[in-house]
Formats: sequence, structure tokens, C-alpha cells
Amino acid sequence: MKKHGILNSHISKVLADLGHTDTIVIADAGLPVPDGVLKIDLAIKPGTPSFKEVVEAIFEDMVVEKVVMASEIEEVNQEASEYLKTKFADSLQEKVPHEEFKKLTKQAKAVIRTGEIRPYANCIVQSGVFF
Repeated sequence: MKKHGILNSHISKVLADLGHTDTIVIADAGLPVPDGVLKIDLAIKPGTPSFKEVVEAIFEDMVVEKVVMASEIEEVNQEASEYLKTKFADSLQEKVPHEEFKKLTKQAKAVIRTGEIRPYANCIVQSGVFF
């Protein structure tokens, strides 16, 4: 049995398989998952697990080079916007319109669906390297 880090075997495998510039999506409960992209569904009930809980766990296990979020997050979900700005302060940050964001999810290795029900609590996380 694994002792540290993410215990979810599907997430652990996705993270271990990431190469430089590969992406994953951490999504709220409502973000559509494109056909052909692996969906890892963690949602148990509305709000559980939260977007923040999942971001925290991923951040501990992944080298993050860049984070992409919908530009609408600033206006509609200021709490999540500020959280992402702070959490990924040492990474590149990009904001794109939500429709473009959804198109970018088609390139992701996986979408990790949380139980989050606040709008625009989504991000695309791009893998970096630790060397």
C-alpha cells in the first residue's frame, strides 16, 4: 500500500505518466469532459471533495509549470480566482474565455472531476520538470 501522496491509483498513474508540457484538468462538477479524455470522477456529493482540496493534493505531487483558467473566474468566483493566483504564484498563469478553456480540455491527459459546485472552479495544469 502506498504510504504518501495521492492514494487514488488513477490519479497517481496519470501524474507518473506526465511528460513536460502535458496537461490535466481539475474541474468542478459541471465542466463537460470531452470524448476520449480520461475522466477521474471524485465527486461524492455537492462540495465534496472541494476544488481546493483536490488542487492542494495535486500540487503536492506534481511539478507545475503553468496554470490556465477561464477569464470569467475573476468576476464570478473571486475566491477561487484569488486562491489560484496565490497557489500558483511561481508558475505561469493564463486566462482564456471559458469557451476556449473547454476546447483546451480536449488536449488534456485527464479531467479530475471534483464535487465543487461554485462556477468556474476549474483549471488546466501544465506539467513542468524538476530538473
